[in-house]
Amino acid sequence: MTEFAERLRKYMMAAEISQTKLSRLTGINKSSICEYLSGSYEPKQQNVLKIAAALNIPPEYFWGMNLLDKAKKDVNEKVKKIPLIGSIAAGRPILAVQDFDEYIPCDSSLKADFCLRISGDSMINARIYDGDIVFIHEQSDVNDGEIAAVLVDDSATLKRVYKYGNMVQLRAENPKYKPMEFDRKTCSDIRILGKAVALLGNVI
Repeated sequence: MTEFAERLRKYMMAAEISQTKLSRLTGINKSSICEYLSGSYEPKQQNVLKIAAALNIPPEYFWGMNLLDKAKKDVNEKVKKIPLIGSIAAGRPILAVQDFDEYIPCDSSLKADFCLRISGDSMINARIYDGDIVFIHEQSDVNDGEIAAVLVDDSATLKRVYKYGNMVQLRAENPKYKPMEFDRKTCSDIRILGKAVALLGNVI
C-alpha cells in the first residue's frame, strides 16, 4: 500500500466518509477511489484537491514536499502582484511613485497596473465600499460613464466620468454627493489616471 493510500484511508475513517459518499462529494467515480485506496493508482493534483476539500483537510496532508513545491509553483505562475498606491504626486507618472503601501496579488490575466484603497462612501451604489481595493488599468482617457481613478489636485478619487465638450464631470454613486465639474481648458488640476477594471472587497 502506498503512502497516499494509507493517508487517504486514515482521513476517510476520521471523517467517517465512505467510498460512496466521497465519490458523490468529489464527482470522482467509485472505481477510481477504490484504486486510490488499494495503492494501485494515485490521483492527479486536481483530484487530490477535490478529495482534500471533501474531507475538509489541507491538500498538503497528502503531498510530499516535491509535489507541494510543484503545486506552489503552479499557483505562483497564475498570480501577479499589483502596487497599492498610497499617495500620488500631481504631474508625475503614476508608477513613478516609489512609496507603495504594499502589493496586492491578483490573477495574472487581469490587466491592471496599480490599485487604490477606497476611502468613504461616494461609490456605494456601484457596490464599492470604504476599505475596498480597486484595480486600475493605467490610461489617460475613458469612455463616458466608465468608472475611473482621477487625480484632482494631488488626491486620487474614484468616480464615473462624463465629458461635455471641454467639460469633465465626475459623478459619485451616492446621491448625497453632487457632481464635480472641471473645464479642461482652464483647469490643470485634474487628470484621468486609469479605468477601474476589478474590485477586491474589504473582507472583515
